[in-house]
Amino acid sequence: MRVMKLDTGQLLSLYVTGEHDCAYLDRQQARTLFVDPRVRLDSESYQALIDCGFRRSGAHIYRPACQNCTACTPVRLPVAAFVPNRSQRRTWQRNAADITWHDGPAAFCAEHFALYQQYLQARHADGSMAEDASEDSYRRFLIDPWGGNTRLIEFRLGGRLVGVAVTDLLPLGFSAVYTFFDPALRERALGTFCVLMQIRMAQLFRRPYLYLGYWISASRKMVYKERFRPIEAWDGRQWRRFERGQGLTGSLGRTGAGSA
Repeated sequence: MRVMKLDTGQLLSLYVTGEHDCAYLDRQQARTLFVDPRVRLDSESYQALIDCGFRRSGAHIYRPACQNCTACTPVRLPVAAFVPNRSQRRTWQRNAADITWHDGPAAFCAEHFALYQQYLQARHADGSMAEDASEDSYRRFLIDPWGGNTRLIEFRLGGRLVGVAVTDLLPLGFSAVYTFFDPALRERALGTFCVLMQIRMAQLFRRPYLYLGYWISASRKMVYKERFRPIEAWDGRQWRRFERGQGLTGSLGRTGAGSA
């Protein structure tokens, strides 16, 4: 067990797991540092944790703690400075013209759940999430209360649900928890559009950051994150900013994932 003191003064107990299969990299072992699950956190406490590399999955707050790997790099977007590239501008213009959006509190919706299952089977059929795409696991992962404020941003095309972006509202930003969308609409780049909408909402709510979770240079599924610029990466001690044209690969030191 470890003890961590937040900027708020709160003391938290942390626990490290044994080695397990990495969820991001094939043939890689990982360890995870968890905040004591008996502690009920609020948005302010989670803000302090996310600012030093933690993430939320359901009611669990965690950070990688691998002994021989520092591939997971927490990243966030300073939304006031964000400038879309040409591809992102085209994606916004194409989708904003006919896709409507609405945000509401985290609550179970059968229509959302059906799209979630469809998305997992199409995009992550070989992963552990698709193996347990039950209603119970969906509720635990995205819907059940955890102490903070979670919103579901839904996207519709002609009244038909085509995407859902699960987003935590924090004092200093929005945190993109998970996004799923209609895999048949590949040409619309809905994943990118959802991030662009979260950026727009963070700007409207006057929150300075959109937290995108972990970026891993060797993971094809995470390449999209580095296309949003400027981007900031946590190096274990501070957030470092990278403008367009500056590569993240090989630029970061230890992420500090193994320390608390």
